[in-house]
Amino acid sequence: MDLSFFRERMEQYRVLNLIISQHGEVIGELDTDDRARRNIYSASKSFTSAAVGIAQREGLLSIEERLVDAFPDDLPETVSDHLQKATVRDLLTMALGQEKAFLMGGERPYIKEDDWVKLSLSIPLVYEPGTHFVYNNVGPYLAGVLVQRRAGCDLVSYLMPRLFGPLGIRRPTWEADPMGYTFGAGGLFLNVEELHKLGLLYLQDGCWNGKQLVPAEWVRESTRRQVENGTPYGYGYLFWGSPCGAFRADGKYCQMSFILRDKYAVITTVSECRDSEGLIADIFEELYPRL
Repeated sequence: MDLSFFRERMEQYRVLNLIISQHGEVIGELDTDDRARRNIYSASKSFTSAAVGIAQREGLLSIEERLVDAFPDDLPETVSDHLQKATVRDLLTMALGQEKAFLMGGERPYIKEDDWVKLSLSIPLVYEPGTHFVYNNVGPYLAGVLVQRRAGCDLVSYLMPRLFGPLGIRRPTWEADPMGYTFGAGGLFLNVEELHKLGLLYLQDGCWNGKQLVPAEWVRESTRRQVENGTPYGYGYLFWGSPCGAFRADGKYCQMSFILRDKYAVITTVSECRDSEGLIADIFEELYPRL
């Protein structure tokens, strides 16, 4: 695919790298900068989602576990009825019940407490878990911590033999909290090709070179509408619904990998874009129809 027509749009949106694959082959690439590893921000969450699915397959956890059982030593002095009901699944759907976002990028450098797990669980659950979508870093952070505690290692070490290594991704840098836990809600550094591989893996229902890296059922469940999120497309387990039945890993400033099952294609961008809605619209208006 000749992508020269899209270069002006890329420069307008400050897209640094773009890759399009279809039917297992790269059909288009365009770069306005080198392919260095960059912070993929909240697209990191989708890797955490994969880690949870793998950990569940290995019997380390269940998404139906209640948080009071998963984090018994980190609970506030008074455990509310809502917290009693909350499960690991609620961490993955942004429907934990907290009223507003916490542990976001601009906050983290100024948090005085070192124990973010106890701090996160101390925030009141205003809504009944599972009933209100509130975009929030607490859920994926706690989900990532649970995997690390059950596996006995950090999230990068857990995923190296199970995901990163088989995908051909050399050990990446991933932000950690003050206690040393990998921050599963953001801060993973990858380049466009490495992020693209996640999209390709999920297009193939978690299978890579004949090996089932992520359970196929988990891929299907995490990439379908699990909760309403104020958009026409819904939200899965740390994946966003998208137009045309697609879904995506999505990070701040448009670090995105779109999985387009109807076209058997993946579109991935690494960007410094401040207009995500505009870029997403143009991807589906300009690129999608050409597949």
